[in-house]
Amino acid sequence: MKAPSVKELLSTNATSQEVVINGWVKTFRSNRFIALNDGSTIHNIQCVVDFENFDEQLLKQVNTGSALKVTGNLIPSQGRGQSVEIQVKEIFVHGDADPEVYPIQPKKHSMEFLREQAHLRIRTNTFAAIMRVRSALSFAIHQYFQQNGFHYFHAPIVTGSDAEGAGETFRVTTLDATKPPLTEEGDVNYKEDFFGKETNLTVSGQLEAEAYAMALGKVYTFGPTFRAENSNTTRHLAEFWMIEPEVAFNDLNDNMDLAEDFMQNVIKYALENCVDDLAFLEKRLLEEEKTKPQAERSEMALIEKLKFVSSNTFKRVSYTEAFEILRNSKPNKKKKFKYPINEWGADLQSEHERFLVEKHFKCPVILFDYPAKIKAFYMRLNEDGKTVRAMDILFPGIGEIVGGSQREERLDVLKEKMKVLGIPEEELWWYLDLRKFGTAEHSGFGLGFERLVLFATGMGNIRDVIPFPRTPQNAEF
Repeated sequence: MKAPSVKELLSTNATSQEVVINGWVKTFRSNRFIALNDGSTIHNIQCVVDFENFDEQLLKQVNTGSALKVTGNLIPSQGRGQSVEIQVKEIFVHGDADPEVYPIQPKKHSMEFLREQAHLRIRTNTFAAIMRVRSALSFAIHQYFQQNGFHYFHAPIVTGSDAEGAGETFRVTTLDATKPPLTEEGDVNYKEDFFGKETNLTVSGQLEAEAYAMALGKVYTFGPTFRAENSNTTRHLAEFWMIEPEVAFNDLNDNMDLAEDFMQNVIKYALENCVDDLAFLEKRLLEEEKTKPQAERSEMALIEKLKFVSSNTFKRVSYTEAFEILRNSKPNKKKKFKYPINEWGADLQSEHERFLVEKHFKCPVILFDYPAKIKAFYMRLNEDGKTVRAMDILFPGIGEIVGGSQREERLDVLKEKMKVLGIPEEELWWYLDLRKFGTAEHSGFGLGFERLVLFATGMGNIRDVIPFPRTPQNAEF
């Protein structure tokens, strides 16, 4: 007999039939009620045991965390909370879990403790819900691009370039770390390395995506990226996933249209397909909010926040206009901002972005035309010579979630910008070639996938929305 999922059984009306179900024990109460879950849903199915009909030694193996196969009759539930339950006939223990040592017991565990048990934390309701939402969002992203004529492009993970120019990369090498070959000048001789040059793990697939967009028209990447930033904040990971669409013949306005439509569609998908998990996560977040000071509590519940994004038109505001709003705002004048806004050209912080979204405009915001000095070399320079065709999308509770731009398609301007920033032309000769042969305006943006999952689940730490987080001094599992 094929075993259905718990989700399938809970949604059926076909009672008075024999069923087989596999899953893990959440609780076993009064030696009678087994709450079984197989990961298909946030809800458990209740399995009712007449303990007089079962061997005592067998029931001693039915502990929280044990894996079981249960055979029994599906009947209308006698209790509240679910429509059906299983009257158990047989129990087979796939594998037991000793309650003396099994760490995930039916009680409240701290997030810190669960991060130390990353291989088992998925057994908790919270992490199972997060990962189901993560899976749904991943599918929604691919579905959106595939339905809109984009080609999925796999950017290289090993590269010789640093797209952001930040220098915070993980080196890839096969050289002996204790005795590397040296040049006559005493430097490491990377000509003897595997790739014959210095290479690193990618921080972005954007530059390569531009090359493919200039032939395929519309492409997107969705893959792992790496950044060796020695930061232990709740917003940073050393390994994370990025979504980066790139479109030929799109200007900045087209780019903003695409980004807004994309974000709204993906979040709508989660709202429609993750109803139970989002309801659970919202309830969890409300309980967590009660422990915070009033000033730190969110003004919107989780589902309300998601609908706020999916149903509101994004307000488009230039950096210069936003700067004036912030400079003249009460928090700035009363010195409530941690980072005061005084001079044009300041890099906006999360507190400024959230003020614009949550207090001033009361809707998602797209900021555009940023000062050139705070943005990357590949962004198209405006005619004023001091701003670039960049854009960032700002969401409530999180600030910036998407960053993008119209790319600099003019060879002479791009070469001059690289010269000023000290980026050797020979390192990006192929990137410059794109401006020599059939150049055209093109645009794209980047979305850190974990940022999106963080927003959609209401979690407070980015380490809790990726299966096995990689952070400074931590590469366990």
